[in-house]
Amino acid sequence: MKIDLTDTTASKINKALVKGRRAIGTPAVGMVLTLVIVTDEENAYDALKAAGDASREHPSRTLVVIKRVSRSPRDRTQSRLDAEVRVGADAGTGETVVLRLYGEVADHAQSVVLPLLLPDAPVVAWWPVNAPLDPASDPLGALAQRRVTDTYAAEQPVRDLTARSGTYAPGDTDLSWTRITPWRSMLAAALDQVTCEVESVEVEGEEFNPSCELLAMWLGDRLDVPVRRSLSGGPGLTAVRLSTTCGPIVLDRADGSLATLSIEGQPDRAVALKRRETAELIAEELRRLDPDDTYASALRFGVERLHTPDDKGDRDAGGSVAAELPADASEAVAKGEPGGPGAVPTPLEVAAKAPAGEAAAPAPVKKAAAK
Repeated sequence: MKIDLTDTTASKINKALVKGRRAIGTPAVGMVLTLVIVTDEENAYDALKAAGDASREHPSRTLVVIKRVSRSPRDRTQSRLDAEVRVGADAGTGETVVLRLYGEVADHAQSVVLPLLLPDAPVVAWWPVNAPLDPASDPLGALAQRRVTDTYAAEQPVRDLTARSGTYAPGDTDLSWTRITPWRSMLAAALDQVTCEVESVEVEGEEFNPSCELLAMWLGDRLDVPVRRSLSGGPGLTAVRLSTTCGPIVLDRADGSLATLSIEGQPDRAVALKRRETAELIAEELRRLDPDDTYASALRFGVERLHTPDDKGDRDAGGSVAAELPADASEAVAKGEPGGPGAVPTPLEVAAKAPAGEAAAPAPVKKAAAK
């Protein structure tokens, strides 16, 4: 059931929710949280679909905040709130209110959202796109116990990760971090099967994918070993290679679906590591509302520690290292000669030029999956 309200108020929206529940014969409210989605018109459909699918596991009241840009200066001075109330089959297992804010009221969205929150229920704020660099200080983020962003949707993911490390507040999380949960579980299980010491790590994945950086930062933080971030054609994360005193441990996923786990002295094993939909990711985040200390620790490790200073000249605006050598540099490397102007240094050249403080690898440590 859908109820459209034009030029309305929060009080009228609450009355429409009660009316809708009575009309479909379900006056009782059994929702566990309020999910506030802050998005634009272009991405509202996908966000609503993901939230509706996730509501089967977490029945919730979903408030979608869409700030509409007025076309003329006269319209910008006129405030208006339009709403679309959905209950029953049109709202999954909960209820949905789509709020479209016009004019000056768009700058005070928290005043519209506050009267619509479920009483005595936790609040989760989610920005599918255009998330603030400091979600906790955002007026809508301040209403929530949990704030979910997605740096994968940002224009410069690495820059956003760096900013988030400085503005992190308990309750912040990111869907780029959620995407690597199966990878972290599999790598921790692999390390539990050996008694070797990890010496170095390489994380390989596509460009502009912050999940690769986050996984590399988590491994560097937990294992306290040098971590290298390398590029591939994707999709997403493609491989993690752990160099240990007992031989390499490799988790390789070339096709984005099925991975191969290789441990020295053991037969290779096929592992299901498919790329998950947004609904699965947001449902996972809604399972826990306490601060994610592991995510905070990985953020504090720092993106800059994944790249040496010599890489900076070969990084684009997103902060990733160029994936391929220029033609002249490739020929020079093949001949064993240094590349000409603009050539990308090889890993050995980078290691040779690195400052002394960065070139010295820390002493190997025991596997730290349980840290």
